[in-house]
Amino acid sequence: MISSETKIRVRFAETDAMRVAYHGNYFAWFEAARIEMLDSIGLPYRDLDAQGCHLPVLEVWVKYIRSARFDDVLTIRASIKERPSVKIKVEYEVLCNGQKLCEGYSMHAFVNSQGCPIKPPSDFINKMRQYF
Repeated sequence: MISSETKIRVRFAETDAMRVAYHGNYFAWFEAARIEMLDSIGLPYRDLDAQGCHLPVLEVWVKYIRSARFDDVLTIRASIKERPSVKIKVEYEVLCNGQKLCEGYSMHAFVNSQGCPIKPPSDFINKMRQYF
C-alpha cells in the first residue's frame, strides 16, 4: 500500500457566501494529494507526462460527511491499496482537526498522447513492486 498526507488551507475564493467550501473543490484537493503522493515515492507526474504517459480520470466518487469552511487546514490522505495495472485507483479522506469531512476515490487509466490505453512505464512498474 502507498499513502501520503497533504495539507491544504481552504481559501476564501473556494467558499460560498456562508464561507462553506464549494463541493467541486474537493476534486482539486484530491488531485493535489494524488500528485504529491506520486512525488513522495519518486514518481513525479511531470516525468510520466514527459514520457508521453497520461492519467485521465475515468471515474470519481465522493461522499460528503461534514463541510470544510474558510481558513480550515485540511489533511488530505491519498492511498493506493491495490497494485496498479493499466488502471490505477486512488482513495482519499479529507480531515479537519481529526474529523472526517469526506471520503472518495478516483480511477485513472494510463494512456498515450493520442488517448490510447498503454501499459505503465517500466520505472512505474518497478517502483510499484516495492509496495505490492
